[in-house]
Amino acid sequence: MTMRWRNSAGMRIAVMVLVSFVLILPTFMIQNLVREREMTRNSAVAEVSGKWGGGQAVAGPILTVPLKKQIKDDKGKVTGTSMRYAHFLPDNLSVNGTIYPHVRHRGIYDMALYNSKLAFSGIFSQPDFDGLGIDGEEIIWKDASLGIGITDMKGIKETIAISWNDTSLTAGPGIESPDILCSGVSTPIVLDKTARLYPFSFAMDLNGSQELKFLPLGRETKIILSSTWSNPSFQGSFLPEKREVSNKGFTAEWQVLQLNRNFPQRWIGKQHDIYSSAFGVNLFMPVDQYQKTSRSLKYALLFIGLTFTAYFIIELLNKRSMHPIHYMLVGLALVLFYSLLLSLSEHIGFNYSYLAASFCTIFMITAYTKSVLADKTIAAAVFVILSLLYGFLYVLLQIEDYALLLGSIGLFVILGLVMYLTRKIDWFSAMRSEEGILHE
Repeated sequence: MTMRWRNSAGMRIAVMVLVSFVLILPTFMIQNLVREREMTRNSAVAEVSGKWGGGQAVAGPILTVPLKKQIKDDKGKVTGTSMRYAHFLPDNLSVNGTIYPHVRHRGIYDMALYNSKLAFSGIFSQPDFDGLGIDGEEIIWKDASLGIGITDMKGIKETIAISWNDTSLTAGPGIESPDILCSGVSTPIVLDKTARLYPFSFAMDLNGSQELKFLPLGRETKIILSSTWSNPSFQGSFLPEKREVSNKGFTAEWQVLQLNRNFPQRWIGKQHDIYSSAFGVNLFMPVDQYQKTSRSLKYALLFIGLTFTAYFIIELLNKRSMHPIHYMLVGLALVLFYSLLLSLSEHIGFNYSYLAASFCTIFMITAYTKSVLADKTIAAAVFVILSLLYGFLYVLLQIEDYALLLGSIGLFVILGLVMYLTRKIDWFSAMRSEEGILHE
């Protein structure tokens, strides 16, 4: 068996393929470990966010007028009443805000929190019920209210004072109608039937984590945000029309028209989902070691296969052979690279971790090769090959958008190099349990 392994290229190829697939099992285990560590990180973020304030989506204000309708039987006798709510959106809505970010630590994990100072202003028109099929007697004008949706109420830091048609009001907890807003604050308002416009304004001191979003509730909505955070990710249904991002922070401006969204200025009941039109900014953490480690694991089988191929070609060209145990140990070193990368990246960042883990792996495999084959030239060749492979993988991880293109080109070049190096090998002789024969 030993002689057949030494002299048969076919048997060595079969064993290398078998060893490669056996090594896939520990890579799956490391992949599960990556997911577990990521879930632990997410739990830590959720715990801190739950006390400070989660991702916020601010909706409003919305003017709500209750409707009370009498229910009559066939004989016209009143048998009960039903309540509905008519909702009206502002003619224009402007928000000017500043986000003050904070990076908090929970053990070894970092998370982005923020405090925001938001100034809202705009104008409502007199509620118009024409075309809604409402009997004037159903309208309860005295119970009209103004509601502001806030996703996480724990983030409110100060009392919200509302200026409504030159009247000072104080918002209280809860929403009059659950038709649209799930949580938030509201206040009763006075509607003067002779007034045409109702100007409003209020300020909000709001804590949150990671993201801050708004809803385009005005016939014309204008949002201006600024912050010292240098890595914003603009998300949602609308991107900013103007934005400036630098190392000192960002400024962004959105302008959204009524025609850009999928709901009207007025309706009754639960007819529309306004939150589907939310937009805003995410305080993106620029380094996500779990995502990059998970991406690198996708190349594990390719790395093992290319490394074994390099050893196999070196054996054929130098008429040397390695035992299957040697292949298994080299493969385990390649797999443990990912475990080392994951553990280090939680403390010193992904880039430094990749450098340290790849250096340790390359050094160990090179030293092992020199010891087993007792040949400095072969060990140097292995060192160069592994250095190129790990350098190639690092570049792939950094340029995600072009990873497929670069990967395809790289594999094409590697295949061409293998074909060139093995072009003179007599594979018929090598497969017949004989030494590989090189044609002159």
